[in-house]
Amino acid sequence: MGLIVQKFGGSSVADLDLMQIVAAKVAETVAAGHQVVVVVSAMHGETDRLIKLAKAINNSPSPREMDALLATGEQLSTALLAICLINRGISACSYTGAQVPIYTDDAHNKARILSIDTKNIRRDLAAGKVAVVAGFQGINEHGDVTTLGRGGSDTTAVALAAALQADECQIYTDVKGVYTTDPRIEPKARLLDKITINEMLEMASLGAKVLQSRSVELAGRHNVPVRVLSTLEEGKGTLVVLGDSHGANLLVSGIAFNKDEAKIILSGLSLQENHLMRLLPLLSNANIEVDMLVQNHIQGGDSQEITFTTHKNDFEKALNLVQNHFGHDNRVNITGSDQVAKLSLIGVGLRSHANISGRIMLALAQENIDVQLITTSEIKVSILIAENLLENGVRTLHAAFQLDGNPDQEYMRAAAQ
Repeated sequence: MGLIVQKFGGSSVADLDLMQIVAAKVAETVAAGHQVVVVVSAMHGETDRLIKLAKAINNSPSPREMDALLATGEQLSTALLAICLINRGISACSYTGAQVPIYTDDAHNKARILSIDTKNIRRDLAAGKVAVVAGFQGINEHGDVTTLGRGGSDTTAVALAAALQADECQIYTDVKGVYTTDPRIEPKARLLDKITINEMLEMASLGAKVLQSRSVELAGRHNVPVRVLSTLEEGKGTLVVLGDSHGANLLVSGIAFNKDEAKIILSGLSLQENHLMRLLPLLSNANIEVDMLVQNHIQGGDSQEITFTTHKNDFEKALNLVQNHFGHDNRVNITGSDQVAKLSLIGVGLRSHANISGRIMLALAQENIDVQLITTSEIKVSILIAENLLENGVRTLHAAFQLDGNPDQEYMRAAAQ
């Protein structure tokens, strides 16, 4: 007998028919002899409905009151699912975050979990009950309800699995697991049996929607085995493995992308000054995050160029700041675009293979896709291209690295080159 934490997202509990399917899956796990803790999100669309209600009154409602409001979505789901389970003859008990209790800091709308008191849940598990816990929420030291931000139910599930020392944390979604890329763009995308925690963290942070990045980080820190599965389709899903043991078999595990990018270029900067020391604090103080960043010395001249990317929503703000602080120098030319997208190849196998960037550039050049920017890290290569070329870029690189083929054959081909 093991202890399993199962998390079901909003699309899995969108209506009562789907809740019955979820209840059946939980019942199967109980019948197999496991203790089960279930974490659920609000029903699909419920959080947006609650936000709309609040903003109909005040476009900037109190963060404290918003947390009190939004937490009711998960409370509805937990109670209904517990009723479904009880109706099947399975003893169950629903919990809000405060009833667990899950303790967080005071940052309303984006709180972080500090600790979890598992006494109440362990008591129910020992009595043969299924604990149905509201995701996305907790309670601060003042007794106020807090929420963890979008995707916070994943974090709740992993945190509970860590606190309970669960054998596995199963994240049920509307897809069969983690794919080499988004199957809606590349139909040949392959379902991965396994992916390392570092690869999953990169993919989550780069735009893959399967797991929330904070939950992946938490799983890695506390050695929580995580499996991504489909609510509606049978299968073993994708196991997120600890360490880098999976990396020996794959050169590239997946391709992630992000359309919410914008780039700004400062050219004609003098070589005598450290312009980054001015630029980075300027953006940071305005709460503008820098993603990709490249600084180049222009050959044959006495100037340098800085190119950086930020979120598309911050483009106008960032461009105005840069123009106000650097535009007074007539030698400096400032340009920008929010019609760009970032495409990233991720894989622990990249550590041991040279010239990956060259292979990327060659494959894209054959499709007349211009690479505007490229950055590399230990297990990731990111490029910036025109947004309207993104889908072609994904398909081109997916084929170039044989991600729809047999992984062992792929590795052997890559190693031989």
